[in-house]
Amino acid sequence: MRINEELKDGIMACRLKGEININTSPELRKVFDKFIRSNIKKIIVDFSEVPYTDSSGLATLIELLQRLKKTNGDLRLCSMSDKIKGIFEVTRLDKLFSIYSSCESALEGF
Repeated sequence: MRINEELKDGIMACRLKGEININTSPELRKVFDKFIRSNIKKIIVDFSEVPYTDSSGLATLIELLQRLKKTNGDLRLCSMSDKIKGIFEVTRLDKLFSIYSSCESALEGF
């Protein structure tokens, strides 16, 4: 998995490429830890190039969301394929996360 980071106006855009699974989620967790330590409170995660995520990937995202909420931060997810969106719907995580159709729409009102 590759992770591209872009910080602009206090908002971290995190573009993921590849599967989020038991092997790659620790790397993602390290990146998220770095954001938290840097006091970044607004994060957008772009799923446009993520073909699959397993339960460890979902757990990593839930952990980040919980940590951000403790500091009045916000996590937004965007550009999910129908397959990824389906995983979030089946697990009911679509009720927990703010999910947007595009990165542009996720940026609005931040």
